[in-house]
Amino acid sequence: MSLSLTISRETIVQNLDTLIAPSFYDVHNAIEDYTHFWLCGGRGSTKSSFVSIEIILGIMKNPDTNAVVLRKVGMYLKDSVFSQLQWAVEKLGVADKWEIKPSVPEMIFKKTGQKILFRGADKVQKLKSTKVAYGYIRYIWYEELDEFKGMAEIRSINQSMMRGGKKFTVFYSYNPPANRRNWVNREVLKERDDMLVHKSTYLDVPKAWLGEQFFLEAEYLKKLHYNRYCHEYLGEVTGTGGEIFSNLEIRPISSEEKKTFDNIKCGVDFGFAADPFVYIVCYYHNNRLFIFDEIYGKGMTNRRSADNILKKGYGNKMIVCDSAEPKSIQDLREFGLRVRGARKGPDSIEYGIKFLQGLEKIVIDKIKCPNAAREFSQYELERDTDGEFKSTYPDKNNHTIDAVRYALEDEIEGRKARVIKRSELDL
Repeated sequence: MSLSLTISRETIVQNLDTLIAPSFYDVHNAIEDYTHFWLCGGRGSTKSSFVSIEIILGIMKNPDTNAVVLRKVGMYLKDSVFSQLQWAVEKLGVADKWEIKPSVPEMIFKKTGQKILFRGADKVQKLKSTKVAYGYIRYIWYEELDEFKGMAEIRSINQSMMRGGKKFTVFYSYNPPANRRNWVNREVLKERDDMLVHKSTYLDVPKAWLGEQFFLEAEYLKKLHYNRYCHEYLGEVTGTGGEIFSNLEIRPISSEEKKTFDNIKCGVDFGFAADPFVYIVCYYHNNRLFIFDEIYGKGMTNRRSADNILKKGYGNKMIVCDSAEPKSIQDLREFGLRVRGARKGPDSIEYGIKFLQGLEKIVIDKIKCPNAAREFSQYELERDTDGEFKSTYPDKNNHTIDAVRYALEDEIEGRKARVIKRSELDL
């Protein structure tokens, strides 16, 4: 496909096909058709080069527009996006038409005073004061998108920037995080009519642009660590290798499904100040677990915790609690709940987690149980000083996981007993 050339008000002598890789031709030709451009790519995919070219072209073509370019950490601006846009004006042959101010940093189109501003999002609230003296901010570029905290932060920035104009163009460039449950990987799956998603790799780029050595390094990593190659060079979501639960399904659980839940299990992990009090309601059947209700909060007294549990409507169900707090268990019992302490054991944590890992599926209602969804999704092995994964499971940010283990104690112990019996028979 040929490029639909975007000619600016100034003469640009270079042909764009020498600056834009073929994989981006469709994106370039659709630049006026969408607002949000999610550009996912591995190392050497030239996505950042493409964005920098489009921003320079766009500002020079549209006299009332400006741009804001963002990194999460401001100190990285000069050596990344600022240098990238300097490269763009040089390659387009228009460097003499731009005033480059590295100390600010800032770039100004001399003829009209249009600006490209560079901002760190270290403190998002400060971005609300970003203003331009002439025109409006049309172009917004989030480089290394996965460094940002989440879509709520992105929306807050967009709401501050996208004002006063008829047409906006927002670029999100990133290498996809390895963890498929990272917010970036989840967000890009959502469909919007004004959103274009594009994936590119170094294999889509003319070899001469990257040089022979780049391809040699890629092939070396491919042979040495194939998964790392797929992630770093192909931009694939491969998983970190440290994800503890790979059997999760995070989605709403319908009322029709809940009507079939006839063996409801409840668990409590106590907490008050530093750690939250957690109450989990779940259903286990046919090697599948459904987590469909929760209470999660800090600073809750035992009285308030009991009242909240009773309001949920499962108060007649046996609740298995962390046995480390016998007084709290007694309080809940006196407040009208059926409770008992977990039996635990020297290997109960490890075996309980392995039991959960071995389930066919763990379905978590993301609406009713946001904290369980978050903790299960983000629970990963930690690394040692050599970068290798530790063999033990981390004891932090796992409050809902502990509550689920307590709730399923009978099932976990039952399976363990069957395994031991089979091993004895084999002997």
